[in-house]
Amino acid sequence: MEEDKLPIHDHLEELRWRLIKCVIAVAVGFVATYAFKERIFEFLVSPLARLLPENSHLIYTSLPEAFITYLKVAFFSSLVLSSPVIFYQIWKFIMPGLYENERRYVLPFMIIATLFFLAGVSFAYYVVFPYGFQFFLGFQTDNIAALPAMRDYLGLVMKLMLAFGITFELPVIMYFLAKMGIVNPGMLRRNRKYAVLIVFIVAAILTPPDVFSQIMLAIPLIILYEVSIWVTHFVRKKKEQAKAEAA
Repeated sequence: MEEDKLPIHDHLEELRWRLIKCVIAVAVGFVATYAFKERIFEFLVSPLARLLPENSHLIYTSLPEAFITYLKVAFFSSLVLSSPVIFYQIWKFIMPGLYENERRYVLPFMIIATLFFLAGVSFAYYVVFPYGFQFFLGFQTDNIAALPAMRDYLGLVMKLMLAFGITFELPVIMYFLAKMGIVNPGMLRRNRKYAVLIVFIVAAILTPPDVFSQIMLAIPLIILYEVSIWVTHFVRKKKEQAKAEAA
């Protein structure tokens, strides 16, 4: 019985050390980015600042709000900065369950996963924010002015950027699910209509309660779902080739 339990214990111990290394990477990134917190926040604010009326500013409504907001800016930046390390630790954790010839893909996995994550974050920043903020600011009138608070703005920005960054990892996730035999291209094609429904539900949960933001997240997700079908088709083809060579 002890021998049966030992692999599970080792597995949990491995997970613990991988998580610790991720936390250390984020902590180091936090220290590095906190020195540039004002510049980073200005960068995050620029999509909104370009749309605000002249001489408009973000405000903070409680004394510690600015300090806490800058802490969140540094933490968010450290997550993005340490994302390659996090993806590497994820790969090292799942690597024992892979075949020997699959373990050499650690560098491509890190690069692809990081690029997809950054693509999602960039899509949110450069595409969604300008149009989304223009929509929100369109409700201003002669008697109503937008006075966005630092805390609220950063919360919205972080939520959207992380949502887009994580959801853009869909093809990478599907790759590993296909490798484990959980999904296949036929299954994804048959369930396409349900996937579209789930995509819009997820978009409604992750984005602010406006149709524009939901559509801006849903459309890339649907495209990525189609990319995932191609990815799983590639995985199945490679498996069939491997079986033919072994026979």
